[in-house]
Amino acid sequence: MSTTESLAGKVVLVTGGSRGIGAAISRHFAGLGSKVVIGYRSDDESAAALSRELAGPGGNCIAVRADIADPDAVLALVAAAVDRFGGIDVLVNCAAVAPYRPLGKMDAAFVRGILDTNVVGTVMMTEAVLPLLPSPGGRIINLSSALAYRPIPSSSVYSASKAAVATLTHAFAKELGPRGITVNAVAPGVIETDMTRSILAERGDQIMAMTPLARIGQPEDIAGIVAFLASPDAGWVTGRTIIADGGVT
Repeated sequence: MSTTESLAGKVVLVTGGSRGIGAAISRHFAGLGSKVVIGYRSDDESAAALSRELAGPGGNCIAVRADIADPDAVLALVAAAVDRFGGIDVLVNCAAVAPYRPLGKMDAAFVRGILDTNVVGTVMMTEAVLPLLPSPGGRIINLSSALAYRPIPSSSVYSASKAAVATLTHAFAKELGPRGITVNAVAPGVIETDMTRSILAERGDQIMAMTPLARIGQPEDIAGIVAFLASPDAGWVTGRTIIADGGVT
């Protein structure tokens, strides 16, 4: 069975699914015939436009506003997915915040803001979908970052939060393995999105020069890996974080 056939009709919940890498993931699954639930935090216009684009005649995509740093919003997001599609087969934890500050400029609110979304949000989303995932066959795919392995100045808290996601992935895989549920992560390098536009304008040539594949990563590069990890082809892969940065790390 091809990846397209195996994921057709599956219900896929993508947090942070309205923009950038998340939007590419949502599009990729919709193109494979999956039913997609886009979780998003604030950009109503982008989420509504993408949902309309992907819904098709069968209404196979909805967008639900939810800040995953809020436990009540997490529960409401999952409830909306179940109400519309009857269950959840795949969770993609893509939502994240990525502010950078150097040492000497941080306060507790800054640190908590990153950890609440990137770490606590990932845990709470996983907790919320756990009773719904098929056992065996459920899939959880988290988004870590190559910065978890090679942090840069001012990225310390963000990088640490994404290292935590990689550790959670490994630990959750051991807990859920007996249920036949796999948990994996993808750690992208610099990917060309609206969030990285300023970085690429400043040092895109430098990034390309240090990348063995000699180009800037695209959101679709990550979406394909996520779809593979959600498919039966990856049924013997769990607890792994795949670094996808064109060979930089």
